[in-house]
Amino acid sequence: MELISRESFLWGYLESDIRGLIADGELLFDLVEEKDKGTTDFSYLVFSFSKAYEGFLKKLFLDMQIINEKDYYGDDVRIGRILSPKYREDHHEVFDKSCLENSAEEDDTGKDLGDRLWETWHRGRNRVFHYFPHNFRRLSYTEALDIVRQVVSQMEEAVRVCCLE
Repeated sequence: MELISRESFLWGYLESDIRGLIADGELLFDLVEEKDKGTTDFSYLVFSFSKAYEGFLKKLFLDMQIINEKDYYGDDVRIGRILSPKYREDHHEVFDKSCLENSAEEDDTGKDLGDRLWETWHRGRNRVFHYFPHNFRRLSYTEALDIVRQVVSQMEEAVRVCCLE
């Protein structure tokens, strides 16, 4: 299964480590399609893509000068914190001049790109990989594929809207 065209601008934009994560994730989907789908939780299919999404966002933030090289190569940057609406509100001077704010397109729900990137990060990482005894979640194969497609779609939108193509 090829979820990102190898001929696309997005594929060229991604660093080799991130492309490797995407290829690994695609391979996992291929293997599952060939095998019995008796598994009760397909969350593991999302992992490579969530990790790739985090790497993509770090690169995007570096290219947009939201973070610097020290932050990019350091271990302290937390993507969820940067993407959170509260952080963006508190650091509006950085985000107001970026493509993340005020980039709503006619065909979406009026939310800016920053909100959509946040929602995708939250759905594809926090809700998948954190364990809550009171709210235990398993992903079906279809749900896992839907999350992965959302991650890929948001990466494609970000490179397009932020004029990186």
